[in-house]
Amino acid sequence: MALKVRIFSFSYIYGSIPFDETGNGGGFVFDCRFIVNPGQIEEFWHLTGKDKEVIEFLDKQPDMQEFLKDVFNIIKKAIINYQGKGFTDLMISFGCTGGMHRSVYAAERTAEFIRNEFPDVEVTISHNEFPGL
Repeated sequence: MALKVRIFSFSYIYGSIPFDETGNGGGFVFDCRFIVNPGQIEEFWHLTGKDKEVIEFLDKQPDMQEFLKDVFNIIKKAIINYQGKGFTDLMISFGCTGGMHRSVYAAERTAEFIRNEFPDVEVTISHNEFPGL
């Protein structure tokens, strides 16, 4: 059975760390709150981490890019290890203040990274504060 990676974004204020439905006890939880918050900038307030303007803004933030580089290195090692052991599930969660900008962006970028690096891995993504995203 192929490895399934479930990626979540969530809010530390409005929600909580997502529950692991597989019974494996969770997985990686990454806190994005130290990165500049587009939600505190008026032009981005009504947008999300999936909107072009926010993506372009966060693409230019060195802290975000260094953070994602570190996350990708950790996740890559974990996926290789999990596949070698025949594990079937990995959960990765990103939290930020409102669960709207930074965590959504990080979750989307991580899903893209995994799909490119590991095309045989099944990736799902859920934005807990915005289920329709």
